[in-house]
Amino acid sequence: MKWITRSHVHVDRVACPWLITRFIDSDAEFLFAPKSKVLEIAQQKGAIAFDTPGAELHHQGDLCTFDVIIQQYGLTDKALLRMAKIVNAADTDRMENDPIAAGLEAIAVGYSVRFPDDLANLEMQFEVYDALYAWCRLEVARERQS
Repeated sequence: MKWITRSHVHVDRVACPWLITRFIDSDAEFLFAPKSKVLEIAQQKGAIAFDTPGAELHHQGDLCTFDVIIQQYGLTDKALLRMAKIVNAADTDRMENDPIAAGLEAIAVGYSVRFPDDLANLEMQFEVYDALYAWCRLEVARERQS
């Protein structure tokens, strides 16, 4: 399936493609467009728009798009839910909500500088999100043991 979002990816627009690829659509193809063109191109290409105004998969209240996708697709993995707290705090600029959020924001900025091409940025940052998810799995396992 094709998925489309705004160009110049940052926290949510990297976390969402990672989530989609790892948990929803392993053959996902990602497209990027200027904010004003995302919905138009989505319709032309038959793509699912996300993290852009007017898309069904977009921020809702205090939820960032990563949270919305988790809810929409009924994902219940506890490590993924832990990761969502980090992503939400970083993406919504509420760093005080999670101690790891500021680090994720810093990493996102650094990758944007190093890899301005959106697909290259995703490719490089997916390793970061894989590592963060692995850490979240450990955290969840430790909490169960407590």
